[in-house]
Amino acid sequence: MADVAIDTHVAIWYFLEPQNLSVAATAVIDAAEATGAIYVSAVTIIELIYLVEKGRISKGVLDFLRDALDDPTTAFRLVEINRAIADAVETIPRSIVPDMPDRIIAATALHLNLPLVTRDPQIKNFGGLQTIW
Repeated sequence: MADVAIDTHVAIWYFLEPQNLSVAATAVIDAAEATGAIYVSAVTIIELIYLVEKGRISKGVLDFLRDALDDPTTAFRLVEINRAIADAVETIPRSIVPDMPDRIIAATALHLNLPLVTRDPQIKNFGGLQTIW
């Protein structure tokens, strides 16, 4: 099984601009879609709502993600923020990853013991997590 967690920008690009994904990111997402699961933190939905409200992205991407998460035939799985994930946030230094949603997404991948598909250089600089880009 080839499970992965994905960052918010990866979700946006997956649904709207897949050409922005790297070859490696596309390969692991395709593998997860075929034989595993694609895990999405609940904070990603919150970030997408915020970006829609600011007019930075279309509501369509939020709708696509919600539909994928609601459809049990897709590989997309929502990860709710629980105590273990909240505690894992402390293991990700704010000096390296200052943005709280990014820390929550990284903590989610840590908690699930999965690689995180992300282009974010700050998350990639945190050495305690396998990232793919």
